[in-house]
Amino acid sequence: MAASQPCGHGRGHVCAHAHGRAPDATPFDATALISARGVGIFRNGREQLIDVNLDIHEREIVTLIGPNGAGKTTLVRVLLGLEKPDRGEVRRRRDLRIGYVPQRFDSDAVIPMTVERFLMLGSDDSADRISSMLASVDATSVRHQQLGELSGGELQRVVLARALLRRPNLLVLDEPVQGVDYTGEADLYNLIGKLRDAAGFGVLLVSHDLHIVMARSDRVICLNHHVCCSGVPEAVAQHPAYGRLFGPEAARAFAVYRHRHDHSHDLAGVPHPVTEEAADDPAGGEK
Repeated sequence: MAASQPCGHGRGHVCAHAHGRAPDATPFDATALISARGVGIFRNGREQLIDVNLDIHEREIVTLIGPNGAGKTTLVRVLLGLEKPDRGEVRRRRDLRIGYVPQRFDSDAVIPMTVERFLMLGSDDSADRISSMLASVDATSVRHQQLGELSGGELQRVVLARALLRRPNLLVLDEPVQGVDYTGEADLYNLIGKLRDAAGFGVLLVSHDLHIVMARSDRVICLNHHVCCSGVPEAVAQHPAYGRLFGPEAARAFAVYRHRHDHSHDLAGVPHPVTEEAADDPAGGEK
C-alpha cells in the first residue's frame, strides 16, 4: 500500500504516515484483481477517504476493519464503481467479475417469493445450478421456502449464493456477520474460506469488529478515513481464553488483529502523531 511505510513495530505490520505528506507514487499492480491508488473522497465539508491505496489478488482474503464512520462502505462503493473518487484512481482487471453481498438485505414478507425464484430472477441459470449453489452454501433445505420467512443466517447464505451465481473472481462482503452470534460468525467464516479454496476467487470482507477477525485473512487493513495500519492476524486458537469463550471448534475461525498505529485521530477524524508508547497500544490510539 503506497501511502504506508514500514513502522518498525513488528513483522507483517505497516503504519500509514498520513500527516500531511504526499502518498508514495507506487505503480499499479497489473496482477491484482483491483487496485486503488491515492483514492480520496470529499463530502459535506470533510474528507471521507484520504489517499487510500489497496490491491486485492486472486485467492487472497483481505479483511477491512475500522470504527463506525471510518469510510469502509464508501471505499467499497468506490471499488465497485458505484461512486467516483474526487482524487486518485481505481483500476480493475479486464476479466474482473464481482459478487457482492450487501451489508443489509431487506425482504418484504408480504411479497410471495421462494428462494429458488429469487435466485432465478434476472438469471438464465438452470435449476440444477441453483440447487448446486444452494448446496455449496449449506442452504439446500430452504430452496422452496418463502424468502420473507428465512432467519437472518439463512437469508445471508441465500444472498451469498446469489452473489456466487455470477461466477465471481472477486467476492465482496460488506459486514456479512452483523447481528450474527459468534457461532454463526464462525460458521460463515469457515464457509467463505472453503468457497475461496474451491473457486480460487479473491475476497474483500468488511468487518465491524476492530480486533477479532477471520482467521484465514491473508491481510487485515485498518481504515479510519486513511489506511492506519495493516498486518497479519494471530490465530485465536493460540489463546486459551478465546477457546473458552468461543469453544475450541469456533475459535479456529477467529484471529486477533493487533493494531500498530503511529498516530491518533481527533474528533474531526484528522490524524495526529503520537508518542512511541501510545503507538504500541493494542487499540492503536483509535477512539
